[in-house]
Amino acid sequence: MDLASIRTEYLLKSLDVNKLETSPLDQFQLWFDEAINAKVNEPNAMNLATVNAENRPSARVVLLKGIDTGFVFFTNYASNKGRELTQNNGAALTFFWPELQRQIRIEGLVERISETMSDEYFLSRPKGSQIGAWASPQSQQIPDRDFLASQEKKMLERFAHEPLSRPPHWGGYRVVPDRVEFWQGRQSRLHDRIVYTLDSAENWVKNRLAP
Repeated sequence: MDLASIRTEYLLKSLDVNKLETSPLDQFQLWFDEAINAKVNEPNAMNLATVNAENRPSARVVLLKGIDTGFVFFTNYASNKGRELTQNNGAALTFFWPELQRQIRIEGLVERISETMSDEYFLSRPKGSQIGAWASPQSQQIPDRDFLASQEKKMLERFAHEPLSRPPHWGGYRVVPDRVEFWQGRQSRLHDRIVYTLDSAENWVKNRLAP
């Protein structure tokens, strides 16, 4: 396959800076609703980039589970990403919705959400996912798949006799943005890029970037 010949022409929409919402969170919600209505495959899937102990970028796809003052996701605090966020709470998110020829890039600082919020979300999950959070030592090396099956069996037996609760090593994070870029594909690679940044008074300012 000739990779250099793979091209897509972007013709669907345009992006007018004067028609965007004042807050990037509000603008994100509009685009997210459009992605859902367009039946984008897993519209809440986002690439999360952190910095590891060797000061190298580390990235993986996680799922957005809430939008309030930032972008909320859940994970094991002892996972690679959890440890990395403890060392350096700067992070970046990327959403890519090819069906709409759109991308959103988010940068900011990460904070843990409240234990109450983490409890509420954990208890809303399917039981299998709850058991999985207890059974999996996320990011640690394990001998084989049978190890996970054994751990799952132990947790099922344990919680057959006691209520399921959130593991102390598992919960939510919030990426609080200070920079958000909305990208709309355009013809001839002259894409629309509008970036929101915070000024000294903590007000959002919009600017257009060259593609």
